[in-house]
Amino acid sequence: MAVSYRDLGFVNTKAMFSAAVKGGFAVPAYNFNNMEQLQAIVTGCLESQSPVILQVSKGARDYADQTLLRYMGQGVIEMMKRMAKEKGLGEIPITMHLDHGDSYETCVSCIESGFSSVMIDGSHHPYEQNVELTRKVVEYAHKYDVTVEGELGILAGVEDDVKAEHHTYTQPEEVQDFVAKTGVDSLAIAIGTSHGAYKFKPGQKVEIRLDILHEIEKKLPGFPIVLHGSSSVPQDAVEMINKYGGKLKDSVGIPENQLREAAKSAVCKINIDSDGRLVMTAKIREVFAAKPEEFDPRKYLGPARDALKNLYIAKNKNVLGSAGKSAEIMALLKK
Repeated sequence: MAVSYRDLGFVNTKAMFSAAVKGGFAVPAYNFNNMEQLQAIVTGCLESQSPVILQVSKGARDYADQTLLRYMGQGVIEMMKRMAKEKGLGEIPITMHLDHGDSYETCVSCIESGFSSVMIDGSHHPYEQNVELTRKVVEYAHKYDVTVEGELGILAGVEDDVKAEHHTYTQPEEVQDFVAKTGVDSLAIAIGTSHGAYKFKPGQKVEIRLDILHEIEKKLPGFPIVLHGSSSVPQDAVEMINKYGGKLKDSVGIPENQLREAAKSAVCKINIDSDGRLVMTAKIREVFAAKPEEFDPRKYLGPARDALKNLYIAKNKNVLGSAGKSAEIMALLKK
């Protein structure tokens, strides 16, 4: 039996992206796989009064179980409302989003289980096949007022089942045709960001192609743009992991100042996953090193959750510019 996202308390991305375009900020899209990550995301965004997009990849869906995810979704809305009341804060808009949906069937399944937004990633297909697949998902999703993200161009790197060795930059001359033919609500583009923790080597010049972004803006004025693979790979977390027994390779991520610049433009959604994984892992390793006798998951997952929450608060305030924007979006949703 299908479940509407409205019954679960989620919102689609329309009001979020409308406010982001006008306000020069980007909505954070944070991936989660378990309860502690989910708590950290919602608590961090509530305390910074930021809208948030909860992202679930196909791999996370397989890991957590579809039915469990639905109940987690219901629970997180109730948690947010209770915490907002206790802390004297306003409620925040939350979207449940499928990240890198690989098929029409996966998107339909998510929509029927209460997701308010889905991504169909047909970027690995030839252009016309990408258009056809994306259009098919849009036609189904829009019947239920679910928003859809498409993708043009390919990011290098590895994220769950999404793998590519080389970048294929988005071609600005294709974007108008793609949006017109598919009807997508937002478009993920490839301008030099990269999936995973191993993005660029130390010393390598890292510069996302803001020139391509600005060309796309001219072609699609005011249209919501999405950046995937936007983790900055915090070096303090990498160092802590390696200090306490880890063996991470040297790597650097996307400079936060470049992401802030992108967020001031038409980029309305920025995806961040690896940074959270690194920070949680670093804190867990630190706890195990300091207390090797510890075996209570609460004693190492709790500190990891707190570290993750602080990371997200900092991202919202200093990188995405989304802190303090929830009230504006909630007002739009009530119109």
